[in-house]
Amino acid sequence: MSEQTYTWSRKSLDELVTFYECTIGPERQQEGYDPDEIPSYQWLVEHGYSGLQYAVREHHEMTLSAFFRQAVGLGDDVSRETPSWPIDNEQMVEYLEQYFRSQQRGAAAESTLRSKRSRLGQFLHHYQALHGTSAIVSRIATIDDQPEEIQRVTAVFDVLDENLASNDSKRRYRSDVDDLYSWLVDRGYGTFNPVRYDHEWDVGKRDNPALSPLQVGALAAATENIEERLIVLGLCAWGLRRSELAALSVENVELQAESPYLSFTTRKNGPGTVALIYGHDVLSDRIAQLSDRQEWNGYLLPSPNAQCDHVTGETVNRRFKSIASRAHVRHQGNLPTSKMGRRFWYSAYADAVEVVIERLQSVAHEQGSSDPMVVFRNYLSEEKRREYLRDVMYDRLAEAFEKI
Repeated sequence: MSEQTYTWSRKSLDELVTFYECTIGPERQQEGYDPDEIPSYQWLVEHGYSGLQYAVREHHEMTLSAFFRQAVGLGDDVSRETPSWPIDNEQMVEYLEQYFRSQQRGAAAESTLRSKRSRLGQFLHHYQALHGTSAIVSRIATIDDQPEEIQRVTAVFDVLDENLASNDSKRRYRSDVDDLYSWLVDRGYGTFNPVRYDHEWDVGKRDNPALSPLQVGALAAATENIEERLIVLGLCAWGLRRSELAALSVENVELQAESPYLSFTTRKNGPGTVALIYGHDVLSDRIAQLSDRQEWNGYLLPSPNAQCDHVTGETVNRRFKSIASRAHVRHQGNLPTSKMGRRFWYSAYADAVEVVIERLQSVAHEQGSSDPMVVFRNYLSEEKRREYLRDVMYDRLAEAFEKI
């Protein structure tokens, strides 16, 4: 993959750690490497990740080895549970270790706690650099310190605001710092939480961009085979998560029903079905294509690796980006991710609901109601609501996929 795909210099240390956990790590595991083993520089170069070394050295003053050991937590000689803190106040370190012991008693995953450690470490590192100490507990001891501490915390957030590339990253930092201060107050170590008060860092809006119909049309037009078209349809027309699409099997497919659908026994929010409103002909063609293979395992995106049944979600994401690159589709200068394809589906569905509601306006008026949503929810059967939505949704999807 081209190095230009990754904007290394714009990523915070936390974002680089997340990139490793979500992209590089899964790829290495798929190739059979020990998940705790530090990648060699040669492996990074061969897989298009050599820019990582420059980013951690020039922007975070770390060697590549230190990044993998201290930030990511790789290597046999490094404890993943107790990485070092980038501060020199031993009492503050003890407070942090108490805090994380309480976190470990919960249900948080180890990777989540490791990322939280990284974010809090960076916050306190900047706090110490700006204010001469990382001993934040002494700064919240009395309510008289509140105005000054709010200003100090705001100053740290201003530094992070310059260093972090996305609102989602800022939100995670603020959430973690807020939680730490709240824990300190709850345990009686402090009297107030300075993060709870207004400061100038606006993180209220989530970064949830969706592809436009024109972009989806360009992606569809750029596909070169049934497998690629299945990926674009699965994300943009069926709204599947990339992990669901990666593991999609013939056992999930029901094409013989009057209204074809996908059925899942386990999803993020429990069992459920997904209507195949558009594009089920491609699904049928893909099944027919794979049925001719000897020893086909039933997965629609089988892995070329004999040790794996199907591709990973990250592989789906990479192929989606490859199609986008070929289609010259960008978002703010970067290749779109598979999530943006799924968000197009949500956007199209929301538009379909609005259209149906608008069409029910006259019915609502005849019933003496000013709100057509009352008719939609209370007077239409579930079957009728689905029928209306399917018709409008089909038009929305056809308009996008057949635009070019």
